[in-house]
Amino acid sequence: MDDYDVDVVVQQALDRLTVLADINAALAGTMEATEGLRRVARIVAHRLGDWCAIDLLSDQGRIERVCVTRTQAGTQPLEERAFLTPPPETAVGPLARVLHGAGPLLLTGEDLTSQDPWDARQARLLVGVASAVIAPLRARREVLGALTVSRLADHPPLTEQDLPLFEDLVHRIGLAVENARLHNETQRIAERLQRSLLPDLPQIHGLDLAARYAPSHATAEVGGDWYDSFLLATGHTTLIIGDVTGHDLKAAVTMSQLRNMLRGIASDRQEPPEQILHRMDVAQHSLYPGTTATCIYAVLRGPEGGPWELDYAVAGHPPPLLVTRDGDTRYLTGGRSHILGASTGLARTSATESLPAESTLLLYTDGLIERRGEPIDHSLTRLRQHAAALAGETPDTFLDELLAGLSADSTDDIALLALRLPPARAK
Repeated sequence: MDDYDVDVVVQQALDRLTVLADINAALAGTMEATEGLRRVARIVAHRLGDWCAIDLLSDQGRIERVCVTRTQAGTQPLEERAFLTPPPETAVGPLARVLHGAGPLLLTGEDLTSQDPWDARQARLLVGVASAVIAPLRARREVLGALTVSRLADHPPLTEQDLPLFEDLVHRIGLAVENARLHNETQRIAERLQRSLLPDLPQIHGLDLAARYAPSHATAEVGGDWYDSFLLATGHTTLIIGDVTGHDLKAAVTMSQLRNMLRGIASDRQEPPEQILHRMDVAQHSLYPGTTATCIYAVLRGPEGGPWELDYAVAGHPPPLLVTRDGDTRYLTGGRSHILGASTGLARTSATESLPAESTLLLYTDGLIERRGEPIDHSLTRLRQHAAALAGETPDTFLDELLAGLSADSTDDIALLALRLPPARAK
């Protein structure tokens, strides 16, 4: 082998490594499987062929053509997001064989014109191409789908020497698809667990209560955010929101324990909010040492037609937001003290606010507002602006719209609790 041949071999090896590195970067850039596969298809179509298609097998056995990408030279019709029925056992076309576990298959000449009825759609996409490779996407020896790459006659044809590259490529894609599916499934399980730990809201005549929990988009782990509301023996209504430090199963379990402990203390002791949180500190240090949490404990007082007052204490938590019927907003900044679990010797305070008729009180956790690198004042201003625009909506719509507008770029889970007061009673 002369120096020129060596240089060619070395350059080909470098090109393949570069392609694989770009594929890895595309897959690592998102946990959303479809978006990752679209990025991969664009790279493969431009670097290894003239068009690329990726098919995935669903849990129901259906085949979804997730993406089809072509270069300017690749003039085959696109069939983005097409669906196919599973191949029968008797199907013998290239795609059916690959989905049954064969491959990767190199297709040239007559191999490109399958006579298998099930493979007719795939065969139409291969009309006019000079060569193609169809390779199975596998993970843990299970076929998850197939990758199809083709080249037209004006480019060098794909050969047997290209198959090792495609084997490496589909191995990486298969692992990424499997990881994305496992992530999504774990996230669904975590969300179901979290929701099972949250209470149903009480039905209180004259008051409109709504709550939401939204899991983190960035992690599959459970969190420690919670909300709560219940009636005291006095007939007053509690409004509670909290956030246990941590994002794991321990945080979720601790959240459930602290929530129930706060329920018991508040139901047994008819005391001001700062005293309730002080008792929480003492119990938490004794029963769950080393744990910390932020919390708001509030009690709504007043007859059905008003006027209403809110007694509340804030343990290191973002301040409640009050939104009037006309869209005026302000944060309730009183009653602030240290987080739960920090100390039993520091004094706590509480505050009292008058709440106007038809106003909305919002309690929320920091996942709704905090963004990396952004000053907290900007975050709080953004929440006020969104909330003001929703002043006339029902509490359910109010919370749904806040989540839609503010949670997309959040990396934390979010709990929300909203209270809407009724119109004032006519005198």
